[in-house]
Amino acid sequence: MKKSKSEKNELKKALLVLKDGTTFEGISFGYEGEEDSFTASGEVVFNTSMSGYQEILTDPSYKWQMVCMTYPEIGNYGINWEDIESAKPQVAGFIVKDYNPRPSNFRSQKSLSNYLRENKIPAIQGIDTRALVKHLRDKGAQPGILAIGDVNPKEVLKEAKKLPTMDGKDLVKDVTCEVSYKWSEGAWELGVGYSHPKKLQRPPLRIVTYDFGIKRNILRNLVHIDFDVTIVPASTPAKDVLSKKPDGVFLSNGPGDPAAVTYAVENVSQLLGKLPVFGICLGHQIMGLALGCKTYKLKFGHRGGNQPVMDLSTQKVEITSQNHGFAVDESSLKNLAELTHVNLNDKTVEGLANYKERYFSVQYHPEASPGPHDSLYLFERFRKMIEK
Repeated sequence: MKKSKSEKNELKKALLVLKDGTTFEGISFGYEGEEDSFTASGEVVFNTSMSGYQEILTDPSYKWQMVCMTYPEIGNYGINWEDIESAKPQVAGFIVKDYNPRPSNFRSQKSLSNYLRENKIPAIQGIDTRALVKHLRDKGAQPGILAIGDVNPKEVLKEAKKLPTMDGKDLVKDVTCEVSYKWSEGAWELGVGYSHPKKLQRPPLRIVTYDFGIKRNILRNLVHIDFDVTIVPASTPAKDVLSKKPDGVFLSNGPGDPAAVTYAVENVSQLLGKLPVFGICLGHQIMGLALGCKTYKLKFGHRGGNQPVMDLSTQKVEITSQNHGFAVDESSLKNLAELTHVNLNDKTVEGLANYKERYFSVQYHPEASPGPHDSLYLFERFRKMIEK
């Protein structure tokens, strides 16, 4: 495959500078700005998935984060329009060891580099990503600056030291929808693509979904099991949700510090116990806070497609996809909710429930299917909870 015009341009120097002064020098392969230099900032984190970079790039939960992929070669299967999780890339920057500019895949429609350039996302390749990840594991995820082109390293470090941490950041307001809308696209099948409105197998159940930064594949899985899905902005008052007379409420994933999304916590606290509620990721954390639990920031978070989680009710282990930097504090659960799932790597809370009051949540992403179908039962559990 020939290189596109934009990829024939002279390679520019790229610099990744962490807040603690750690610096990595590489080459740019993403957006480079209109001038001689360009900078972007965000929390630097890493993801251990071996594939799925475009799902990662477009997941709203990565807002204000620069993601380092631990898998060494990125870009080899290009970009297609079926595997994106939102309308555009959400990351602040992208970090890889080796970028492959010649994608080879029957579904590829565009190179990764061109996709990043078109959406103004800077990217760096050619650095020792293993050294970066080891540093983040030892010192913790931290803010940093990705600088492209003719920059003064000392000036970049000076600005990096001023960056705030993720604690206290409400990023939901930056990714939530502005108005309510309906969703009807279903699950994907090879050779067919995504299903569209079809004859339902069961009577439709109407649910309202809070958009804290929702991934499209969550919506598709809800439609797949015959839910009639309405999405509402994150700040929608509980009374407005109840006025729609839904059969249940879903709380989506999203970015930032859950404790900073106070309006969502207040609204969810008014819904729990009144109708069935299911939450994923940030939705899980917000549910915990609405119950009176506490959340805390993990040292470097869980991001990847290989996290082992045990369902305590069955003792079965699920291979899960995860993307979060905060967790519910188990010691704060007390009698507020039942602990249902735990992470086998570090014993953190991965699920909570009160089946009598008809609500439950998980920290991981069942819709991402790394198992590949280990966790899809959770969507069906939500439907059965409503039916009962």
